[in-house]
Amino acid sequence: MKKVLVVVLALMVFATMAMAQNPLYSGGGTGIQGIDKLGGHQNGGRGCVGCHAPHSGGRGNGGVMKWDASANAGAGAYVAAAYGTAVMGDEVLWGQDLEPIYGKALNFPTTEGGVGTITITEASSERLKTGVAMCLSCHDGNVAKGAMMANDSFERTAGLLPVGLYGGNSIPTLLGADGGSYGNYGNDHPVGPNASLGAVGHGAIAAAKNFFALDKTVPATPVLIKGTAFAGSTMEKFYNNYGLPTIIDARAGAGWAIDPTATSVDQAYVVCTTCHTPHSMYTTSMQAPGAKGIDPVTSKAYPSKTYPTYFFVAAPYNPAAPTANGTKASSATQFCRQCHFSGPGGANEASGISIPTAF
Repeated sequence: MKKVLVVVLALMVFATMAMAQNPLYSGGGTGIQGIDKLGGHQNGGRGCVGCHAPHSGGRGNGGVMKWDASANAGAGAYVAAAYGTAVMGDEVLWGQDLEPIYGKALNFPTTEGGVGTITITEASSERLKTGVAMCLSCHDGNVAKGAMMANDSFERTAGLLPVGLYGGNSIPTLLGADGGSYGNYGNDHPVGPNASLGAVGHGAIAAAKNFFALDKTVPATPVLIKGTAFAGSTMEKFYNNYGLPTIIDARAGAGWAIDPTATSVDQAYVVCTTCHTPHSMYTTSMQAPGAKGIDPVTSKAYPSKTYPTYFFVAAPYNPAAPTANGTKASSATQFCRQCHFSGPGGANEASGISIPTAF
């Protein structure tokens, strides 16, 4: 009997230690405790100035401008002819060096399985610069050597992931140097104009094409029409079980990129910040599932709620969510199903199944 008690006590101790080492969510709580919300973007304590230079843009970090060492050795004359009169990095006081990314052909997969090339320059659209180039100035690892990058996710190295998740393997954070050939983006999610609603077809996002429309306010954004086509649809059932934060809620304006010249919602496309936010690693706020947004009469927004997330995903995304043996859908899976709604790997609701989400 004493041996049994000793074994039970030992198991309880180990369980307590595991919980202490993995302060995970238990489902919709306040999230990881004792870790700053910036997580890995604390940059070893530099915090905000790891990405932003508050008084001089990138010049304050010794980068960004293109210097002509051959013409003015030691003096460092700015080569305006190569990049125009605009000084790279003045955008949102970005402190990383964007120059290595500009002009490089980045071969991302397209939504149809082929390869599409993105070449970002100073003249590129605002969303390509702020939503792709700025991210890759740290997360490329091939031509752009961002400071403080260890090529392993902060959540894993800090012991914040569920025990055994990803088999203890590192989770690369340098997209252009992730263990394959350098500069290979072929195994990364499509971004850029090739990854548009028109290319993927609205059927991958909703069962009916007339769910989406183009809101030409500033900034222009695709919006989900919650009208007669939405009411009673399978998409509405999904909305009631998980929500649609990337499409019509918190990330609607900052998520899908659409240029001012766009004439159709088909031209809306994916950028890095469609799915990710750089400012909050493990917590996100959105309207509760089933909330109907802003009351058109009172203009009062329905209450939002804080949900757990990982990897700077700007929506509920918790691989530790308690799915109760499959009777609930993990929020990590539901997040992807917002866009990949129909088809063989689509949402439960698109297949006639309706179960709640485990957050």
